[in-house]
Amino acid sequence: MEEKVKTRYSDEELSEFKELILQKLEKARKDYALLRNAITHKESNDTEDTSPTFKVLEEGATTLSKEEAGRLAQRQYKFIQHLEAALIRIENKTYGICRETGKLISKERLRAVPHATLSYEAKSKQR
Repeated sequence: MEEKVKTRYSDEELSEFKELILQKLEKARKDYALLRNAITHKESNDTEDTSPTFKVLEEGATTLSKEEAGRLAQRQYKFIQHLEAALIRIENKTYGICRETGKLISKERLRAVPHATLSYEAKSKQR
């Protein structure tokens, strides 16, 4: 008798991944909020120079720090979007299926990169 090839993760497995993604999403949103506050100094009492993120001697370095915080915030926002898209794939029961090969992405890869849409094999071919 032929062994059936698994084409998607079970509801229990999807639930496990959903929990992992929700945890990562919560942390990512907190980190994003911190970065946004660092850029806008919303939580400072007009004592910008005491903020450890921007405690520097020159105005030019302060601008660089704000630019760096801006880039980090953009990356964090993109990460949040990828995690949210992964949650949608879980709801659609398409989570964990490689968009190139149609095969299941390994659990190890999904635990490391829960928003992955490519298997390690497909990702390697892109390089």
